[in-house]
Amino acid sequence: MVRKQLEISLLVSLTCLLLFPSIFTVRANTSTRTSSTTTTLQTSDHQVLDYKIQDQRGDQEEGGGHKDLEDEEEEINPYVFEYDRDFVSRVKTEHGRVDVLQQFTKNSNLLSALANYRVEILEVNPLTFITPAHIDADFVLFVVKGRGAITVIHEEIKRETSNLECGDIFRVHADTTFYMVNRDEYEKLYVAKILFPVNLPGNYEAFYGAGGGDSESFFEAFSWDLVEAALNTERGRLEKIFKQQQGKIMNATKQQIEALSQDEEGVRGSNGAWPFPSNVPGSPFNLFKKGAIKSNNYGDLYEADPRDFKPLEYLNLIVSFANITQGSMAGPFHSKAAKIFIVVEGEGYFEMACPHHSTSSGSSSPTYQNISSHLRRGTIFIAPASYPVAIVASNNSTLKLLCFEVNAQANIRYTLAGKGNVIDAMHIEAKELAFGVAGIEVEQIFRNQMDCFFFPGPSTRQQRQGSRADT
Repeated sequence: MVRKQLEISLLVSLTCLLLFPSIFTVRANTSTRTSSTTTTLQTSDHQVLDYKIQDQRGDQEEGGGHKDLEDEEEEINPYVFEYDRDFVSRVKTEHGRVDVLQQFTKNSNLLSALANYRVEILEVNPLTFITPAHIDADFVLFVVKGRGAITVIHEEIKRETSNLECGDIFRVHADTTFYMVNRDEYEKLYVAKILFPVNLPGNYEAFYGAGGGDSESFFEAFSWDLVEAALNTERGRLEKIFKQQQGKIMNATKQQIEALSQDEEGVRGSNGAWPFPSNVPGSPFNLFKKGAIKSNNYGDLYEADPRDFKPLEYLNLIVSFANITQGSMAGPFHSKAAKIFIVVEGEGYFEMACPHHSTSSGSSSPTYQNISSHLRRGTIFIAPASYPVAIVASNNSTLKLLCFEVNAQANIRYTLAGKGNVIDAMHIEAKELAFGVAGIEVEQIFRNQMDCFFFPGPSTRQQRQGSRADT
């Protein structure tokens, strides 16, 4: 009986193999891909990224189309984000918009250290009003261009208004109601924000009491009976004020803007010109009034840390701004803080040394990949903590970059070239042993560049060498 059952089972298996061979082929392919995926779990994050690209390519080839692997790698650069590709509009009217960058971890887990940070860009027309709201995130704003004003309502129902100008840094606590205006008659207002959500990691929401446009007031989420009782007002009147259709960003008269730019308690402006820190609650700090911490013919670097602006301490944040003269470069350098660079003007490129581990060589020592990208207005790129990075301005324009430096407590910017570089500070014996040549030769090389932090860029240096050769 048992023998007969075995014969029947074998016959069924052979029949299936003859009639449905594709089933076994698909299973074999699936098994192969599963094996590949299992291998990647034992490698670094960088290797995982490469294998993910390969899997995507394989799936496309099976479907009848494919791309070259190098093209795929160029498309998936987890360190670079573009304004026209990676931002979505949270608010958009004819008078302005609020755009938010996708989460840093959307494309890769390489930036998991930034998972709870978000970046927002505000752009509004002259003489506009941004309706009141509170959000479940702390944030720091930087005025990139223009003149604005912000009003915050504090815990004691105390209203404070601060005028804002280019270079101002301002902090707003989570759950604090605020509203803003562009007080300039002719110029747009551009503001960049870094946000620290307090409810869901990497996610935040704005709560609008007035509603407006295609969105409702949070009051409308409650039953009308409850709202009528709370405000002691009939529903008809309530619906009228909660249904305004102008949107969250709207035009205002010059007189209204002037009134919104001050209050009876007096208007605050940016304080704390260096070396006197701005520790007055509710006051902005102007980065440019402090003056550059590094400056020469090739660029200027401005920086505000908690010693300058106390509210940055709680958020463990440094705000910096670099002007790199056309044809010049900054770095290479590295620091403990992870750096979120936002290009606000000009063009250029950056290069970064990125560690890459490979199990195929049998060594645990990393090799270093050159991560690079073209930079233009609206590009955001990330330099993780300790990754050496250099930034180069094009020959046609000065490159201006805003930088939010996170996890910045006790941060030091270590330069790898130029005056005061970290290699030059080493013992001469350490230089000799590490580089395998005479220590004096290492010193000569790392002392050839006499400038500090900002230098002539590659093309400028080549032009100068060509001019010397001609003479």
